[in-house]
Amino acid sequence: MESTKIGVETAANILNLTQQQIRNLCRNGKIPAERIGKTWIMDESDVRDYFDTTSCGTADNKVYTRKLEESINFEKPRAMSFFSGAMGLDQGIEKSGFEVVLACETDNACRKTILKNRPNIALIGDVRDYSSEQIREAAGLSEEDDIDLIVGGPPCQAFSTAGKRKGFEDERGNVFLTFIDRILELRPKYAVIENVRGILSAPLKHRPHSMRGEEFDPLSAKELKGGALLRILDVLREAGYGVSFNLYNAANFGVPQKRERVVIVCSRDGEKLPFLEPTHAENGEYGLPKWRTFRDAVSNVSLTGNNHLNFPEKRLKYYRMLAPGENWRNLPLDLQKEALGKSFYAGGGKTGFLRRLGWDKPSPTLVTHPAMPATDLAHPEEHRPLSVEEYKRVQQFPDNWQIEGSLIEQYRQIGNAVPVGLGKAVGRLIMNHLTGEGVEEYKDFKYSRYRNTSDEQWEQMIELEYKKHMGAKASFA
Repeated sequence: MESTKIGVETAANILNLTQQQIRNLCRNGKIPAERIGKTWIMDESDVRDYFDTTSCGTADNKVYTRKLEESINFEKPRAMSFFSGAMGLDQGIEKSGFEVVLACETDNACRKTILKNRPNIALIGDVRDYSSEQIREAAGLSEEDDIDLIVGGPPCQAFSTAGKRKGFEDERGNVFLTFIDRILELRPKYAVIENVRGILSAPLKHRPHSMRGEEFDPLSAKELKGGALLRILDVLREAGYGVSFNLYNAANFGVPQKRERVVIVCSRDGEKLPFLEPTHAENGEYGLPKWRTFRDAVSNVSLTGNNHLNFPEKRLKYYRMLAPGENWRNLPLDLQKEALGKSFYAGGGKTGFLRRLGWDKPSPTLVTHPAMPATDLAHPEEHRPLSVEEYKRVQQFPDNWQIEGSLIEQYRQIGNAVPVGLGKAVGRLIMNHLTGEGVEEYKDFKYSRYRNTSDEQWEQMIELEYKKHMGAKASFA
């Protein structure tokens, strides 16, 4: 059957773009089109294909509710997911026995990924736009229906040490606070909050380093490190939730990647849950299997037909000299200086420059773009960045899990995700507590490469810091 011919105005409505943007897409060959007079004519099927493979226009904040005929499986514990991304964390908790009845996401490409793989899920947009009643309605739950678990990783840039660290003064930090509000309003049996390591040191109020020193007033309690997390803990505990947290390396949970994230676990009954139960250890300690490697993850991924970015030729010159597991430091000194330019004389470890992965180690933390000069993630032997397919394997996404959007958007979604194995460990901990089963605990287990990251150790450290700076006057008031 012949495809319907449409004009610029109709295409703009389908893609949620301006008519000028549509003309530019036609002119650049992004959408097959024929110029007739002063306008463009195209096949509707081509326009919809473009919509399906890219993220166009503003975010689609439409609410997708569960259809009446799609009844919830009440035999499974119910979970709600916020800041869902490409659903790495959600797939993990599903593997442990939960049913995710609702997702929440604003990013257009992520929303397409969610609907492509979970077409029957309830999906809402910005959490700030919905009351707890509206969230329940979208999920097909009544006020009397108990929610077993809420999970979410609020935007982390406000707390990242790589950013300005504005914390709750940042718009994204305010989203974090709204998420806490919704948890307390929905009152799930358990809540899990995932975030970057930077949240352990983020202050409640950030003062730029240029405004610190002897000529400035001393830091206030709100400006001391750890204030943001202390505020979160106070709010949750005042509401009756028991709280535990730690910084976890995903490699300890069967993930072929060294990726560290803070996981905060909250229990409505006021009980403090134990730490996540590791399934692997770096060198096989405690009788556990050794960490999984990059080779384990991608051994049967085809090297042909993969989707990947390319390095510029000037960088390939150096990659051709590097073996698996090597980086710029393995080049002769003159070539190190040539390859890095001014960055050679800059401080920092510079470990991401000209970096080939090693076959027999876990992957480094996946980034959102594997071909940026300071964060290269090159294949151990091929002269290219890791492919999208290899990214999925490292993050433990099933091969049939379709990531929507452009190539860059696919990398970004996978790179931002919580590894499925870490999500499964979270779900398994909650499920075991929910059913009364025990959790295997390993004394002095090294969950991450950092010290003082467990709740008790961290709070003792922060208390000492506050006494040192504030004495008896330490207060957030």
